[in-house]
Amino acid sequence: MTSVDSIDGAQTFLRAFSDPDVVARYTDGPRRFVPGLDGLHRMLGVLLAERAPDHAKVLVLGAGGGLELNALADAHPSWTFVGVDPSPLMLRLAERTLGSNMSRVELVEGYIDDAPVGPFDAAACLLTLHFLSAAERLRTVHAIHNRLRPGAPFVAAHGCLPQEPVQRALWLDRYAAYAVASGVDPEQARTMRATVDANVSMLSPGEDEAVLRDGGFRDACLFYTAFTWHGWIGHA
Repeated sequence: MTSVDSIDGAQTFLRAFSDPDVVARYTDGPRRFVPGLDGLHRMLGVLLAERAPDHAKVLVLGAGGGLELNALADAHPSWTFVGVDPSPLMLRLAERTLGSNMSRVELVEGYIDDAPVGPFDAAACLLTLHFLSAAERLRTVHAIHNRLRPGAPFVAAHGCLPQEPVQRALWLDRYAAYAVASGVDPEQARTMRATVDANVSMLSPGEDEAVLRDGGFRDACLFYTAFTWHGWIGHA
């Protein structure tokens, strides 16, 4: 397993998702912070299915919790999956979330280097890449690309916002305001805003696209944007 110290920006992420209380609250949390999360999961299935075969083998990086794995497994009963995540507690939550769908899923504790070499017919990485520095993100995207069959689709969605200070602050305020509008306690939303601002490596939209293209996905294009969240589709 790749050392935590070798993954820039992952220490804070791992600490948070090694807390049983945080993990216990996780299943409902993303829907309060990510506009249209259920729709994002449906779009993910549609986009991967454009080129994935009927019996596709799909790699999901950052699979802890199991939300996107379960959505994909429900939508595509003939697909099988490998889900990778560094948090053992989040992987156990994924097992519970998947229920009977777990029979088609292999869960791997670790990072992209711990994933099987494939080749996979499709891949996804949701709400994860913003925890990595630009350099580590590029390395990770390149490693995903190397595990895909030629032409296989890759979908990524994560935090992304302008880097100019005034605009960055405005969009982080909107991130927190959406969470409050979704039922999150205002003090918790302010704490999350501060944590994201200090610890999450969000790039600008142009930088984000450049990482995907430099990582091998030359046709990467935007398909989803919702406040501070952006989603991209590209092909190996």
